[in-house]
Amino acid sequence: MRRRSISTATATATALAVLFSSAALVAGAAGTAAADSAKVLPVKSVVDVVVDSVHRRVFVSDPVSGKIVATDYAGKVVATVAHLPGVQGLALSGDSRQLYAAVPGDDSIVSVETRSVTQTARYPIGEGTDPQHLAVVGDKIWFGYGGDIGLLDISGAGAGAEPVVTLGRQHAESTMVGAPLLKSAPGAPDTLVAVDTRSSSGVLETYSIAGDTLTRTALGKSGSSTADAEITPDGGRLVTATGGNALLAWKTSDLTQSGKYTSSYGANSVAVAPGGTLAVGAFAWYDPDVFVYRSGSATSVRQYDFPNTGGHSGGDTLVPGGLAWETSGGRLFAVSVNSGDAFSLRTMDAPAKALPKLTVSAPAKATRGKSLKVSGKLTATLAFPAGTEVSVVRTDAESPKGKSLGRKKVAGNGSYSFNDTPYSGGRVTYKVSYAGGKDHAGASASDKVDVSRSRATLSLDKNNKIYDYDNTVNFTAKLGKTYKNRTVKLYADPAGDGKGRKLVKTGKVNGSGKISVKVKLTRDTTVTAVYDGDSRTSSASAKTWVGTRAKVSTTVVGHYKTGRLGSQTYYHFKKSKEPRFDTRMNSYQGRKQRMTVEYQYRGDWYSMGDMYFDLDPSGLSKVWYTVERTVGERLRMRSAYINGGSGDTVNSTAYGSWKYFTFTR
Repeated sequence: MRRRSISTATATATALAVLFSSAALVAGAAGTAAADSAKVLPVKSVVDVVVDSVHRRVFVSDPVSGKIVATDYAGKVVATVAHLPGVQGLALSGDSRQLYAAVPGDDSIVSVETRSVTQTARYPIGEGTDPQHLAVVGDKIWFGYGGDIGLLDISGAGAGAEPVVTLGRQHAESTMVGAPLLKSAPGAPDTLVAVDTRSSSGVLETYSIAGDTLTRTALGKSGSSTADAEITPDGGRLVTATGGNALLAWKTSDLTQSGKYTSSYGANSVAVAPGGTLAVGAFAWYDPDVFVYRSGSATSVRQYDFPNTGGHSGGDTLVPGGLAWETSGGRLFAVSVNSGDAFSLRTMDAPAKALPKLTVSAPAKATRGKSLKVSGKLTATLAFPAGTEVSVVRTDAESPKGKSLGRKKVAGNGSYSFNDTPYSGGRVTYKVSYAGGKDHAGASASDKVDVSRSRATLSLDKNNKIYDYDNTVNFTAKLGKTYKNRTVKLYADPAGDGKGRKLVKTGKVNGSGKISVKVKLTRDTTVTAVYDGDSRTSSASAKTWVGTRAKVSTTVVGHYKTGRLGSQTYYHFKKSKEPRFDTRMNSYQGRKQRMTVEYQYRGDWYSMGDMYFDLDPSGLSKVWYTVERTVGERLRMRSAYINGGSGDTVNSTAYGSWKYFTFTR
């Protein structure tokens, strides 16, 4: 169970607990679109939204915080008018110079100068009136309060006369329960429509205006509770959001039903642009939130499904009465709320234009130099005019910034196709674009083709050869036939340094297709040659592994002389002296040296055993010969690095030279 705080036009905030499934958010039907931009608002509730197209401002009333927030069209806050307890309905003057707001918390109507967004006047309308909704007709401000209609006449305020408040203007037989929602239109300044948003039957009333007098001309019922209503610019029709999944249209002259518009279930908002374009909204977690209808059509041209910006399942939802148009009808504004009670102003550009769906289909693979076919379809909720075209751009290795293939005509059913012969191999992209028009937004789509290329050959010498430590070796790569690119990169990767391969040379091959690089070897090393390919030749690489023997040397310490015994030079030790053998290797963490000792018997050598000894960080190992010593005994020793046995595998196995020694008295 989670709770969302939902603002309504008749209360500061209403908590609604809704049990919902954990199913994933489902995207809208074909033709839906996400709002073009969104900005979080610093409010705790939202009751009304008004757009000032002259100063490019959006005004939002926040009754919980008691303030009006003014933003630019992108939702950036430009000013705030505070100290308006329970502020409710908003209305603009005809010239957009003043914004009027109903403030039930102190039974007043305030006036805000729209250019500077500063409060200019506060008009008390009577203790306990609790005004809720406003409709501006010339210099007269009609307001709904307590089941009745009142009038604030400020026509003489500029000349020093006091504003005049008149209460009880509604028809005596009216059955409205709460403060009526009032609607008027520039095209019908003598008509006022009142809608009861509190009753379950949805009472509707039309009044004619004569000075400060209202005469009821029609009475009707929507049949269920009404969340929002709006009158068309000419004053001829009233559209009501009745809480189901249908919005009803009524003739204002007699309040007979004259049309029907479909939304998601839970219709809660309606707004009409000056040109007659209709936007209807609904409280919908998993369905489209806003539907746009062009004037005279009962089929939506555009749908918007808000994303989920909260921490729970289900998308953001539209607040009741949360839709408002820019005067030109070029932008539609909506206020949504997420599961964390964060409100956002969403700006939708060109919502009355159909959102096309454009597809592109190209073969997954193709042969270079041979014709291929690309096809697709352009569809929308509104038909495209005859002669509609799409533009095509091909991007490949030879035209990385794209090459225009011209414009292609779209058939009556929206299909198009064209043939093309790609001469560049590798990844080829066909991007198809529709620029948009009077009735349609733009669209683009693309598809990729893997076009074949000639196979490049690349080789590298010296593979599996073993070299001594510190040897400088010349490696040579050979590149076969290619189209244009003749550059090869050479990398060296010594074992055990953890740095990966390092680029050691980049250059063009010579006339024989060869390029060489010298590498000094201190460890087993992998050398890699890389050719990146070109528009008609595939990439290629070649690897060579070469071994590098460890550097091993031993110094004999403690002898008193050297001398030859037979054909070999021996180190001579006194029997009382323990020989010491200092072995040095190229260092590596955890490395050991293996020492082998042999003795001679009747001309042959026999092992006395092997043993591993640690090397210090500099690569030095000092070992004393502590075995029982016999005068005249001939021995020899040597140290070795054994790949895998000496604690690591970064060098190839290497043996030091034999050191011969004997003992005397």
